[in-house]
Amino acid sequence: MSLLQDIISRFFKGSSSPKPTGTRPTTSAIKPARSVSAKELAIHLGIMAVLVIVFVLGFFFLYLPSSTNHNDIVEVPKITGMKLDQIVDILEEHDLRYEVQDSDYVSKLPPLTVITQYPAAGSQVKEDRKIFITVVAQNPPTVEMPDLKDFSLRSAQETLENFELSLGKVIYQPDSLHPNSVLGQQINGKAVEPGTRIAKHTQVDIVLGSLGDNKPFAVPNLIGRTMGEAESILMGLGLVKGTITPDTLGANATINKQVPGYVKGSTIRKGERINLWLSPPKPRPVKVAPAPVDSIPAPADSVQ
Repeated sequence: MSLLQDIISRFFKGSSSPKPTGTRPTTSAIKPARSVSAKELAIHLGIMAVLVIVFVLGFFFLYLPSSTNHNDIVEVPKITGMKLDQIVDILEEHDLRYEVQDSDYVSKLPPLTVITQYPAAGSQVKEDRKIFITVVAQNPPTVEMPDLKDFSLRSAQETLENFELSLGKVIYQPDSLHPNSVLGQQINGKAVEPGTRIAKHTQVDIVLGSLGDNKPFAVPNLIGRTMGEAESILMGLGLVKGTITPDTLGANATINKQVPGYVKGSTIRKGERINLWLSPPKPRPVKVAPAPVDSIPAPADSVQ
C-alpha cells in the first residue's frame, strides 16, 4: 500500500501548492514535480495485482494444506471386540485418537470391551481424527428383586424374565400345604429378600413346595417340537428352560438339539435345566380352497 500511496502522491504533487514557510522561496529553488505517466501507473498496478495473486495462491495451496493435514489420509483399523487398553497403541500407530461416547452392559463380554466404533473399520480419514466408541460397562445395571412367594413355577419364571432376570435351579422341598408353590428365592445358596437390588440377568434359584420325593424320570424328547410346545412340556414336568440358542426366533421355532439329550435310559429330576437349540420356523403350507362345482367348465364333447 505504501507503494501505491507514493505513486498517487507523486501524481498529484504538481497540482498542490507549497505551504508558506515565512520566507519566500526563490524561483530557482522550486523544482517542478515529474508527473507519472499512465504506462508507469499501469505497470505498478500490475505488479501489485501479481503480488496479491501470489499471496492468495500460496495461502490456499501451501499454507492451508500444511496446517490441516490435507494429504495425510489413514485407514481406520478394526477395534471392535478389543479391550480399551489394547486399542491405545493401535490407534497411535495410525495417528488416530478415541473418545468413549457411550457404554452398555453385555453379560457375555468383559468390561471395557469395544462394542461399536465410528467411523467404521476401513474408512479413509485424516490423521489425528477422533474415533468414537461404545464400550461394555464395568458394572451391570441393577433391578429390585421381585417377591415370588406363593407363585407357581410358570408365573415365577415369567416374572423373573419381566425383571430381566433368569431362572436358575428349582429346589424341591416337601411341603404338603403349598405344593408347586414358591417357598423362597435364593442367589448362590443365600436367601434374597424382595426389594434387594441385584444385577440384571442374574440367575435366581427358587424353592418350590413338593408333595413327595424328587425321583428321577426319563428325559423328554423335544426334538422336532416348537418352542411353545417345549415350554409347556417343561413346565408340566417341573423342568427349567435353560439357554435358548438363538433366542430371537419366537415360539414357532423348531427344536433341533437339546442337552441333556433324549437317550434311552437317561433320566432327569424336577428342577433341572434343559438347554435348547432352535431352527427358524417352518413355512406353513398354503391351503387352496377347492373351486365350486358350478365354476368347473364342462368337457368340450359334452356341450350340445
